[in-house]
Amino acid sequence: MATIRLGDVAPDFTVDSSMGMINLYDYLGDSWGILFSHPADFTPVCTTELGTAAKFKDEFDKRNVKMLALSVDGAASHKEWIKDINEVQNTEVNFPILADEDRKVSDLYDMIHPNANNTLTVRSVFIIAPDKTVKLILTYPASTGRNFYELVRVIDSLQLTAYHKVATPANWKNGDDVVVSPAIATEDAKKIFSKGVEEIKPYLRMTPQPNL
Repeated sequence: MATIRLGDVAPDFTVDSSMGMINLYDYLGDSWGILFSHPADFTPVCTTELGTAAKFKDEFDKRNVKMLALSVDGAASHKEWIKDINEVQNTEVNFPILADEDRKVSDLYDMIHPNANNTLTVRSVFIIAPDKTVKLILTYPASTGRNFYELVRVIDSLQLTAYHKVATPANWKNGDDVVVSPAIATEDAKKIFSKGVEEIKPYLRMTPQPNL
């Protein structure tokens, strides 16, 4: 089982889901994608996560990001679980939950960590760019729920840095100043970034976010 690393092409797959059969590449099309796994259906932390994900769908839609969840249970189980999620989280689950009873996708994406639990998936997150390369991987233990504000923040960073020659500093959020790429000389940076460049050190130059 190969480990997926940043920059690798995300493996394609076709599996059943709470919304019918889904092929990853067809589903994503030209969009970005976020794939996140859950240890099992009818588990407490996952119930809060999927409800939260549904509430964040508008934020992901604004960023052209399609959501996919995954659990090692079947599609019929997912549909029953969704009723609970909608009830207790006061929302409507509005994206597919992949059925992975044979662990085909879990194995493709190395989502099962045997030293933690040899049957359940850990809380993996994969962010996939329109060219189908993997741009971010996060792995949480089953006991720790994810922070969806952070997932939106890293998508903002990934999309900004994909199209502009900048990086984002610690605790950056959309609208904050960004770091000029080290590959660009300061004089060239001043021509590229019309809002101005502040040189703190020769290797640390800041500029206002260029896409605002």
